[in-house]
Amino acid sequence: MPTFQYKALQGNGQIAEGVIDAGGRSEAFRVMEGRGLRPISLAEHKNGKNGKAASTGQATAAKVEKADKANGSSSGFQLNLGNSTKISARALENFTRLLSSLLAAGVPLSRALVILTKEASNPVAQAKWKEVHDHVVDGMSLADAMAKSPDTFPRVYVAMVEAGETGGFLDVVLAQIADFQAREKEMKSKVMTALLYPIILLALALGVLVFLLVFFIPKFQTIFTGFGAKLPLLTQIIVGTSEIMRSYGLIVLLVIVAGGFMLRTWFQSEVGKRTWEGLLLRAPVVGPLVSQFAMSRFCRMLGTLLGAGVPLINALNVARRSIGNQVLVDAVSNSIERVKEGKQLGPSLGDCRTLFAGSVLEMISVAEESGRLDQELVRIANVTEGDLDRQLKTAVAMAEPLMLFLIAGFIGTIFIGMVVPIFSLQDHIK
Repeated sequence: MPTFQYKALQGNGQIAEGVIDAGGRSEAFRVMEGRGLRPISLAEHKNGKNGKAASTGQATAAKVEKADKANGSSSGFQLNLGNSTKISARALENFTRLLSSLLAAGVPLSRALVILTKEASNPVAQAKWKEVHDHVVDGMSLADAMAKSPDTFPRVYVAMVEAGETGGFLDVVLAQIADFQAREKEMKSKVMTALLYPIILLALALGVLVFLLVFFIPKFQTIFTGFGAKLPLLTQIIVGTSEIMRSYGLIVLLVIVAGGFMLRTWFQSEVGKRTWEGLLLRAPVVGPLVSQFAMSRFCRMLGTLLGAGVPLINALNVARRSIGNQVLVDAVSNSIERVKEGKQLGPSLGDCRTLFAGSVLEMISVAEESGRLDQELVRIANVTEGDLDRQLKTAVAMAEPLMLFLIAGFIGTIFIGMVVPIFSLQDHIK
């Protein structure tokens, strides 16, 4: 009868190691579960040496499927936590990477959480890590403990941890999550940096327009009124806008704020969110960028999960949450159903042409046939991110002169509207 050496998590959070005689890996897992142990690794003795670690198989599949049903859809790693009472993206990434390193070094889970709690520089993070530790010591799995804090640990995060915890590669999955978080943060930082200058130009343009309409135009209006001159249509429009700004400026501001709040509330609803995401995908310049960013996230997440040993169907169910656009999520969900029917991944994703180009689908199909799908998906994500970075720089380079042109156009229109009547004042003076 084969002999298996195991490492498992006990109910008190301590790591237990031992040997089991069983007819196979499945039976060994059942024996461990009967003893109240959560498997971390299971290796078969062969010729006095340890064989390869047990495959995650159906145990991992069941756990990920359970997490997928329990958590529902999600927009992926939404880690922009600006509230001071929440854990920052940097703190969560550091926690994830350090926990992975400690577990890889053989430190028991409960002890690793204690170390991270003591080393936390932020009191909020310290309290959160201690809360997770207390749940684990009470017999709860790490994934279940994290699931109790959805504001800190996203649903995709919890699903990946649960898969790694069940399959015995928790340290590997945590390292993959940390890498994913770092790349997400880098990509979002590039987007925000690219948009910063156009936003400043837009704010400057609005400020100049308000100054001209509220303070500059009234002085000219007094001159025109004194001579009783009939103003051109353009000048009348500008003067009328100025009067509205000065007389009802506060009301206009309140209406804009109230309208913005109502619009924001509608966008947060299911119908509004889908409508907005559909409009984004159809936008001339923004649409392709949004699609590429979503594809990059999907490919990286799927490749990460497959590389960690998660079965394809369940990896797809988790990875689709990382897309962030519900319209695209629905399209990928339909493709997953075809994969469940036994079709290959590449052809199944063929209907998602908004998300996947024909060349990408061909690369996925070839990689699937050659057995290196996980590596190819990560490579596609890297190439797509590099291309996306170049496109963002090009878009910003185009946006800067466009914003300057709009500013010059608005100010020039006001200038012309105010100067043209001056040339006709000479007739009234005579």
